[in-house]
Amino acid sequence: MPSLLDLRRRIKAVKSTQQITKAMKMISASKLRRAQDRVIGARPFARQMLRVLNGLASRVDPSTHPLLADPVPNPDAKNLLIVVTADKGLCGSFNTNVIKAASAFILKASAGQIALGLIGRKGRDFFRRRGFDVRIEEIGVFQKVRYADAQRVARAAIEEFTSGRVNSVDVAYNEFKSVLQQRVTVERLLPIPRGGDSPGGVQRDVDYLYEPEPGKILADLLPRHIEVQIYRVLLESAAAEQAARMTAMDAASKNSGEIIDNLTLYMNKVRQAAITREIIEVVSGAQSTS
Repeated sequence: MPSLLDLRRRIKAVKSTQQITKAMKMISASKLRRAQDRVIGARPFARQMLRVLNGLASRVDPSTHPLLADPVPNPDAKNLLIVVTADKGLCGSFNTNVIKAASAFILKASAGQIALGLIGRKGRDFFRRRGFDVRIEEIGVFQKVRYADAQRVARAAIEEFTSGRVNSVDVAYNEFKSVLQQRVTVERLLPIPRGGDSPGGVQRDVDYLYEPEPGKILADLLPRHIEVQIYRVLLESAAAEQAARMTAMDAASKNSGEIIDNLTLYMNKVRQAAITREIIEVVSGAQSTS
């Protein structure tokens, strides 16, 4: 049976942990509000751009721009999967779910045919230890998500695709649905999907007038489209991370409270047993002297 001193020390340690988890929950809640506002503001533009360009891709000659054309078959080329995880832990199954989805994607395609782009320290540490071919690596972007970070990743992915070193580019990330729900999503970035692959479908009876010529428009628009989609992915992941961490820290705080209650009840029982034992010893001593 532990002593009262040991129990008091354990209760004090759990209370200190509870203070930390409550503080982390409040910090995540404040960050979540800003991250949620940013992702809600970015979604309409990104989705409309995706819808328009998917429709555009189905109506123009794929040879007009290399981002529209299916790559020339190359047995040495791989498929690039960009995996977006967090830089930190203590966010429940946030990182584990993305890594599991990426692992399933790799197994389905066979590991030798996949190259990785890793955004976030957790995913980088996991896949680097397993010897995967890493083409893109970014950490520290979620301290403050900037459009320049998305541009850097997009340019690297476009360079891999247009050079023929990869046949396709996909991205795996946590999509922010609500504070209590984050959905792991794997999306195709390159080559740009055509026709009805976009959310909400496409009006196929609509044609486009180009001014200036299609080649110039697509040369400016398509790389910007990839940048915008990656930027949206980063914002989605940042908001989902804060929501997952807030939920995890709330659960940890509640569990700490239950542990404190159980330890306090047990400590009271131990103290009462000690008091009862002392009373019995006093009474027994008094009776023996009488």
